Amino acid sequence: MNPVEQARQIAFQNTIKSARRTMMLSEILKLAMDSFAASKLRFALTALGMVIGTASVILVVTIGLTGKQFILAEIQKIGTNEVEVEYSGGGSTGTEQVLYNDYLTREDERAVLSEVPSVLYSSPVLETHDRISFGGGVVKDTLVLGVSPQYRDVRNLIILSGRFLEAEDESAHIKCAVVTEPFAREMFGSADSAIGSSFQISGIPFTIVGTFKESVDTFGQTEITDETILIPYSVARYFTGTDNVKQLYFTVRSMEEVPDATVEIQRVISSRHKPNSVYKTQNLKELLTTAGVISDILTAVLVLVAAVTLAVGGVGIMNIMLANVRARIREIGIRKALGATYREIKLQFLAEAVIISLTGGVIGTIIGLIPPLSIRFFTDYPLPFSWWSVVIALSSALVVGVIFGTVPATRAAQLDPVDALKYE
Repeated sequence: MNPVEQARQIAFQNTIKSARRTMMLSEILKLAMDSFAASKLRFALTALGMVIGTASVILVVTIGLTGKQFILAEIQKIGTNEVEVEYSGGGSTGTEQVLYNDYLTREDERAVLSEVPSVLYSSPVLETHDRISFGGGVVKDTLVLGVSPQYRDVRNLIILSGRFLEAEDESAHIKCAVVTEPFAREMFGSADSAIGSSFQISGIPFTIVGTFKESVDTFGQTEITDETILIPYSVARYFTGTDNVKQLYFTVRSMEEVPDATVEIQRVISSRHKPNSVYKTQNLKELLTTAGVISDILTAVLVLVAAVTLAVGGVGIMNIMLANVRARIREIGIRKALGATYREIKLQFLAEAVIISLTGGVIGTIIGLIPPLSIRFFTDYPLPFSWWSVVIALSSALVVGVIFGTVPATRAAQLDPVDALKYE
């Protein structure tokens, strides 16, 4: 046979094999459909386990992403772009009776603003505790913080009534104050009633111009207490007699720039002070990262729990298919007697298991997507969901069908045709 004829013969044989594979596949699918049509209820109940399992995977991932989004949003309200610098000690000079600590200054703040371009806002925090005098002889020990007008942006404070401190208050040394909501309620009955009221700090009268609260409950992990008064930094210096501050707050342009900005701020501050002075810089970047990792771990654990449901559904498929093989032993014997091979019988029952599993997986996926997509479509809340959860759910359904369908399919393919034909 010449090479041309040989090539034609090989091509013809390949065409025959391809046509036979196509006919075998279509025949297997037709037999599977006939089997499902003959026992619709059994097919539906078997697929139900996969419906629940795949829907659970998608819903669990959605719940996990929603929880993660909520946690990160709450942390971001505190100020994820915030960098805090605090004097920790060292660099003291003077006699044993009088020590002069190497505190931070407003000059340090201005140096950072000029040398670190990613910093948008800044504010010193000058802390003092004083006895506040109100009308009627009421005296109360209260925390007073001297801050700049940008402190509102740095700490993401919410103004409830009135206004916050302004640049004119700082430059003109206006004796005004903003107070916390609990303080206003206790002393004046409500936040609105506090506006315009006055009190005295060391005999100096102040007028309340606004009330505020933090944008998120920090559970005490902040310099602001339930009863805190904010006054202009330039006025707070009257009570300390110095320009020194223990803390400086900075807000960086974006969260991604926080690590580099923290290093730069540390460098600028350290370069302006004595070598043995210690200044601690901290931000919420690590807290955000840790919260994200914890949320991901919890989501993974919940997905594993949902995977148990998929495994249970797979066991159900295997049991039903084993019972199906037993009920169709005579049919298998007839097919083998007519020439069906081991491979064709195995593929037939494996295809039935996979079709049951995938059908349940598709229905479960649709059910799992309905809640998040409905909320996103009908409300303004951007409920997160991951298309990867759909891929995982459908892939898991396919794998479960193959794994738990292999045993029944193998058992059916191994039946002896003679014994199968005798089976009653």
